Amino acid sequence: MIKMAALVFALAATALVAFHFAILLGAPWGHLTMGGRWQGALPMPARLLSLLSMLLLGGMAYAVLSAAQMTRWTPPRWLKLGILGYMIVAIAVHVATPSAPERALWLPVILVMTAALLIVICKRPPNPGAGS
Repeated sequence: MIKMAALVFALAATALVAFHFAILLGAPWGHLTMGGRWQGALPMPARLLSLLSMLLLGGMAYAVLSAAQMTRWTPPRWLKLGILGYMIVAIAVHVATPSAPERALWLPVILVMTAALLIVICKRPPNPGAGS
């Protein structure tokens, strides 16, 4: 269950990374991000924020996969809790966004990611040495 939850988180993060990559390249989806402030393509400084988002999401996905013992690295507890804090802020931001299309598209994704993250954080992974 933990590995499935981590995969759900990572796949959703990958979809968000793909979205931000398209924004960075000039996709006309400004109404779906940053409060819908811009219609069409974002101005370059705002597009660079998508690059930052891509890096953060990629790092978070790796940390969550690692927390589910799907890599050799074990992230510290504070990092997992920091990701949870980020997700809680993301929920609040997407609830409050003035862009209804942004809220309709991304709030469900962020809620699913947060639920998956909670499963990874709260469930204990199986001990590979137990029962041998």
